[in-house]
Amino acid sequence: MFLQKPSGKFNWVFGIWIAIFHIGAIAAFFYFRWSAMIVLAITWVLGQNVGIAMSYHRQLTHRGFTTPKWVEYFMAICGTLSLQGGPLYWVAVHRLHHQLTDKPGDPHSPHDGGWWSHIGWILYGSVHNTDQELLTRYAPDLARQPFYRWLSKYHWVPVTILGIVLAAFGGLSWVLWGVFFRVAVGLHVTWLVNSATHMWGSKRFATRDDSRNLWWVALLSGGEGWHNNHHAHPVSASHGMAWYEFDFNYWCIRLLGALGLAKKIKVQGPEGGTARILHG
Repeated sequence: MFLQKPSGKFNWVFGIWIAIFHIGAIAAFFYFRWSAMIVLAITWVLGQNVGIAMSYHRQLTHRGFTTPKWVEYFMAICGTLSLQGGPLYWVAVHRLHHQLTDKPGDPHSPHDGGWWSHIGWILYGSVHNTDQELLTRYAPDLARQPFYRWLSKYHWVPVTILGIVLAAFGGLSWVLWGVFFRVAVGLHVTWLVNSATHMWGSKRFATRDDSRNLWWVALLSGGEGWHNNHHAHPVSASHGMAWYEFDFNYWCIRLLGALGLAKKIKVQGPEGGTARILHG
């Protein structure tokens, strides 16, 4: 069993790192340029929507759809741009969360406090990128692949390269908006799925946990906020299960399908039952 309650040891590395990125995010407002807004939009979609939601979450964790390996690897690299850890770590933690949702051992349950579920579990918790027992137990499929072992070890390299490129072409403004502001806000958006959607919102399905559908988190995250839908049917590539449930991430998956780059797309409707499988 992995200890998830506060260990009493503050993670100074992460604490200092997150403070620096929040300072950079505030500084971005003093270096506003319209071109930086375009950079922010592009890098946000790549890092949060393609990288975290589509790759880390819906494809690698839950296998809601398949793609050619080069597409899968590219999207996983996009996931590292959000600085939420390597794919092995992210997938393992999320699978652990699904196994023990809102029970003892859940890495980020509001049952241990709202602050804990949002950020405290990272500042004081015991699950880290280097926890080999966690990685091999909950992400063995990825651990067997040399690419994911390498990407998890050097997950900071892609965003470093991105920062250098942005500095070369757009200067400090592009770096502050395209890296610091984006990463800081993106962390909180992902953490809101961990915290807010287990405290507030509505339940369509009678799950054995506190997962909720929360529209404003869904808007911020591109569809991840339909969390009760997701916990009821975790393999579904679509989290929005009604016409009014905005799910930008699923639309992007369907676009890949239309281009012949996504297959076996699992789709669950609000009526429940067996998920349909769309072949592109």
